[in-house]
Amino acid sequence: MRDFSVLEHLAGQLNPLCRVLEMDPATPLDLLAGVLGPHGARSLADPPAWPSDIADDHSPIEFSVAFNDHEPPALRLLAEVPGGAQAGYDFLAGAAGRYGLAIARLDAVRDLFTADVPPGSFALWCSLVFRSGRRPEFKVYLNPEVAGVDRAPELVAEALGRLGLGDSYRTMLARSIRPGELGRRDRLSFFALDLHDGPQARVKLYLSHHDADAADAARAAAVVPGVDPAEVTAFCLAAGGPGRFDGRPLVGSYTLAGGARQPVGYSIYVPIRDYVDDDREARDRVAAVLARYGFGTALLHRCVAAVSRRPLAAGVGLIAHVSLRLGPPRPGVTVYLSAEAYQVTPPRSVWVPAA
Repeated sequence: MRDFSVLEHLAGQLNPLCRVLEMDPATPLDLLAGVLGPHGARSLADPPAWPSDIADDHSPIEFSVAFNDHEPPALRLLAEVPGGAQAGYDFLAGAAGRYGLAIARLDAVRDLFTADVPPGSFALWCSLVFRSGRRPEFKVYLNPEVAGVDRAPELVAEALGRLGLGDSYRTMLARSIRPGELGRRDRLSFFALDLHDGPQARVKLYLSHHDADAADAARAAAVVPGVDPAEVTAFCLAAGGPGRFDGRPLVGSYTLAGGARQPVGYSIYVPIRDYVDDDREARDRVAAVLARYGFGTALLHRCVAAVSRRPLAAGVGLIAHVSLRLGPPRPGVTVYLSAEAYQVTPPRSVWVPAA
């Protein structure tokens, strides 16, 4: 069997994904190569040089497809530039001039999230979003727990204070955290910034709810005006099933805006791979979710086929998360697809290949 490089494997998934979504793959493929750098030439037979925590098998890339209510689907790459946070900042500096990135807000808080972390520990991730006929959009994810779990609330408070968003943060904490659980079962997991200065540029704060149920997520979502907690409950049950989410946690994200005393947007993320037997079950659940929100399922099947290199029943984790986006700017459903560049997680059920 031919020995593939990291770049060849990932480009072999990205290219057909772009074709399925009717996008020109030239820019996404160019940026993929830029993210990977020299790491892209490494053989997949070798262990990853930088064991990223983006994916269960340490692949440095995760794909996702956003199904939007009022515009065509978008394609996203979540990426960790191999080599750590400084390598990520170097990549962004190179992209800033080419794509007109606005980095003033990142510069205002960057020092707070700077720390030496070992390989595999999250410090800086980059999100690249592609929409047909438009320039790519960039977002960064920073780690609120980079100085320790206990310091995360004060670090985030300082960052949001510098950005003029302290009021909405205090409201969010007061109403979304289970009593006594901040830094315990409810943890600040991501601090995200859009790297553009348009009217829809966002600051997003992500809260992980460990050992929670759908009702806990619904209560945490209720802080956002216009969000129906019952809809959050229904989504969690449809995607993850009944009972407690005692594996990977539910995650809620809050969009914060200047001048607002409470968050203005909300998304809920279900780590579906922990709550199904295999990816065939995950695909069927996601298809039902998409149908519930008025999206066709044919595109889902084609996107899954573009990245999959195995029967869906032969593993679990190809479909990693599914999220529901509520409120502005783009409500809809997003499906997250793992690259599985290095490893496939066996299914929880017994899989027997067809004769």
